[in-house]
Amino acid sequence: MPFDVKTNPLLDLSGLPRFDAIAPEHVTPALDALLSQCRAAVERATEPATAACWTSVVEPLDEALDRLGRAWAAVSHLNAVLDTPPLRAQYNANLPRLTQFFTELAQNEALYAKYKAIAARDDFGSLAPARRRVIENELRDFRLGGAELPPPAKERLRAVRERQSQLATRYAENVLDATNAFALLIDDPRELAGVPQDTLQMLREAAQAEGKDGYKLTLHAPSYLPVMQYADDRALRERLHRAYATRASEFGRAEWDNTQPMIELLRLRREQAALLGHRDFAELSLVPKMAESPQQVLDFLRDLARRARPFAERDMAELQEFAARELALPQLQAWDIAYASEKLRQARYAYSEQELKQYFPEPRVLGGLFRVIETLFPVVIREDRAPVWHRDVKFHRIESPAGELLGQFYLDLYAREHKQGGAWQDDARPRRRVGGRLQTPVSFLTCNLSPPAGGRPALFTHDEVLTLFHEFGHGLHHLLSRVDEPAVSGIRGVEWDAVELPSQFMENFCWQWEALQLLSAHVDTGEQLPRALFERMIAARNFQSGLFMLRQVEFGLFDMLAHTALDPAATDAAALLRLMDEVRREVAVVPQPPYQRMPWTFTHVFAGGYASGYYSYKWAEVLSADAYAAFEEIGSTLDPGLGRRFLDEVLAMGGSRPAMDSFVAFRGRKPLIDALLRHHGMSA
Repeated sequence: MPFDVKTNPLLDLSGLPRFDAIAPEHVTPALDALLSQCRAAVERATEPATAACWTSVVEPLDEALDRLGRAWAAVSHLNAVLDTPPLRAQYNANLPRLTQFFTELAQNEALYAKYKAIAARDDFGSLAPARRRVIENELRDFRLGGAELPPPAKERLRAVRERQSQLATRYAENVLDATNAFALLIDDPRELAGVPQDTLQMLREAAQAEGKDGYKLTLHAPSYLPVMQYADDRALRERLHRAYATRASEFGRAEWDNTQPMIELLRLRREQAALLGHRDFAELSLVPKMAESPQQVLDFLRDLARRARPFAERDMAELQEFAARELALPQLQAWDIAYASEKLRQARYAYSEQELKQYFPEPRVLGGLFRVIETLFPVVIREDRAPVWHRDVKFHRIESPAGELLGQFYLDLYAREHKQGGAWQDDARPRRRVGGRLQTPVSFLTCNLSPPAGGRPALFTHDEVLTLFHEFGHGLHHLLSRVDEPAVSGIRGVEWDAVELPSQFMENFCWQWEALQLLSAHVDTGEQLPRALFERMIAARNFQSGLFMLRQVEFGLFDMLAHTALDPAATDAAALLRLMDEVRREVAVVPQPPYQRMPWTFTHVFAGGYASGYYSYKWAEVLSADAYAAFEEIGSTLDPGLGRRFLDEVLAMGGSRPAMDSFVAFRGRKPLIDALLRHHGMSA
């Protein structure tokens, strides 16, 4: 297949992706050409005459794989943010080809031998630390990929991995399709009593966009969450809750039921682990992570549950007493929790999330976020131009104070149909240096925040501001790397249970007065967040923190036990529900209705990279809370000196050394759990 950049924009890798020109019909021809190039590079690297050295083996492979990775990054990103039937068909047709190629690569004995020979060279110790780390990681990944297996086992592992990728994609598509399929049109505004005016305006505009009167409610977060939090109509809340909690399950359309994809994924993961000599998938999953064993993770999660449970029980008792006394709700149900909690917050702290939201219009929040970053780190953020996939997408560049380009990022903020839910950072391309040429990193930063409505800018809840800072933490990890080897540059090569360190670290600034002065301005008056409202917000920071902690532990325990305690051969929907019930009996205090099907939409675990890894949010929060405590100890929220040290020792180092080494280099010691407990109001 000729490499024709004129007729196929996916093959034009001279600069940024040409999102204004990419069409579904470009995908397969581009993959034909790029996979052919990659296979040719592998053949050259594995020839007996090719010297086993960095420049003859690693660099040529990096070049070919970089081209393939950048093209596929554009395709997979479009599939996530602008899902259409033709694009989905192309994505699903080509994903198995990618999986097959990378499985073949990981099992290539001749290539494995070249990497072992590089590691055995007398001059291996003189390689730069990042390059040694690349070789060590590759040797580990060859073993995990099955390079040492006999041919029949290799073939079976290839089939297992290809099927897993297909099932994970199907799982995510089922969640998206089931979410998009639900819509409720409300004609009488009295049925939406209690719902804030800006949300009503958004719901009205959603109906008008389809040529209808009234208010269109959906299961997308900006619509679903405020209705559950504010709507006085209990029957409406129950209806929405049931629709949300039963998505992609047996309660909906059969073709969107995730029961079989989940069960088959669990069986295939156990088989993958057995082929590679591991007891279960959790044990296999932890090989490249910080945690040493599934039991260590389970002990960690249960210790958090033990510490949090008294606080969660107190939270729930207070909520039940308040709901019975003030809201005429003697028996709280799952669809009452958000509503009653918001009422209690207002009663106890004299402010509402809706009141706070008026101080976080999008232009002020983004400008403040950039100011926080520019204060902490020696960088400048400027607007930039590039082809984009939707009119709402923004594009920026990060420069050094001297004007040197460090990286660029796309920012896709709002929820919309045909866009996967949640928030994430993905790399469009990594930092990479070949000779004297530097390829600067580019990041996709994607959220599902509240869109503008009623001619006003988008207004963000404080939780949405936290989400934005969280994803920018991931983005900074990718964009501010100083490592030139792509396999360990930025977020690549970082242990999965440390990946959340920069993201959760950045969330802390959303609670600080100095930073909030930069982030806030009333949408109508321009007034900054009043100090009194800030104080009430801080007083409420740990409102129901026990409940939140147990919720995260519940998810982490279910994930780990699903991959260790369940017998996949005997697993069915009933077994998954029994496991969920057992976990809830152990750690949860909030009752759930029998129709709750949380695992059926647990995309982190069944369609993302968090299988046997959901615990990493809390694991990394120990690191992030302790890292931020360094600022608390000197009493300076936005200290540029500490910010520069965090940049130098954590962000800039990427995956070029173990995450613990980076943490210790910044903090001067290993992490302690004290700051995490203090930040959640659980100190002794």
